[in-house]
Amino acid sequence: MTEPLPALGLVFAGAVVTAALIFLLKPLLVRLFLARPNARSSHQVATPQGAGIAVMLGLLLVCGAVLLLCAPARDAAPSLVPVLAAAAALALLGALDDARALPAAWRFIGQTVAAIAVVASLPENLRLLPDLLPLLVERGLLVLGAVACINAVNFLDGIDWMTVAEITPIALGIGLLEALGAVPAPIGLLSLALLGAMLGFAVFNKHPAQVFLGDAGSLPIGLCLAFLLIFVGQADLAAAALLPLYIIADAGLTLSRRLINKEPIFSAHRSHFYQRATSQGFSVPQVTARVFLLGLLLAGLAIGAVLAHSVAIDLLLLAIGAVATGLTLRMFGSGPK
Repeated sequence: MTEPLPALGLVFAGAVVTAALIFLLKPLLVRLFLARPNARSSHQVATPQGAGIAVMLGLLLVCGAVLLLCAPARDAAPSLVPVLAAAAALALLGALDDARALPAAWRFIGQTVAAIAVVASLPENLRLLPDLLPLLVERGLLVLGAVACINAVNFLDGIDWMTVAEITPIALGIGLLEALGAVPAPIGLLSLALLGAMLGFAVFNKHPAQVFLGDAGSLPIGLCLAFLLIFVGQADLAAAALLPLYIIADAGLTLSRRLINKEPIFSAHRSHFYQRATSQGFSVPQVTARVFLLGLLLAGLAIGAVLAHSVAIDLLLLAIGAVATGLTLRMFGSGPK
């Protein structure tokens, strides 16, 4: 298990390294990755995107240093090398898309290849539904789930601090699960390094943002999140559903609504619940604060599900999480009272 002080050290290192990298790279981001406002934007001033490059560099440096210096972490299963390599490749793809929009097909192919590489690297004995599905079918579904997670995180990276509000409670929750012995040590390392990197980014993304994450960050973060949730699912499937429940609900319901209305699902839009909230009178900080508090609640419910080891309690906690998420989405859809 990760000791409290080393765990805090990982988070602190990730935050400091990422913040320093953003500070150093900001002139380059302004020159190459400037996002100008348009009809679908939530910002009013031209702002550099691509800060995800620094976030992923911070994540890679912290994880790499631990893996190189700590033999037990390096030898522990699962290996983080495949997911870190695939995340780095997605960060490069996202940076190219931030600099000059790539065809949607290219992005989808890159995401799919990265998801396949990560799922193929999973331990052979890792099974989520061994009594229900053959291994090949389960792995195929995990690939689809990873691609969906990548896109969901990307879709919900639309206002200042939004991805910070979504990811930090999840990463914190998974870090606590590792401290409780529910997930392997490398999963704790990745989650704490991600938590630190997001906190370092948060300093510069606070409303009004100085920089945006961009696809260079949202795509690899989505992949890392999918990888982490697979191991949470091995411990408890309900916990793996609870942690990203807001992300799943907002992205899934919005996509379903657009499909029903025969709207182009691959074109940019402002119809996600969090975007509708800002259009209906919520300030950006009010939206992200609610998402963050919901995320903390869902993380607490997920930890409870893992500790309980009970199907009945899993169902109860899922119901509580679904109600809390539904009320948040309803609030966002109707505007402040």
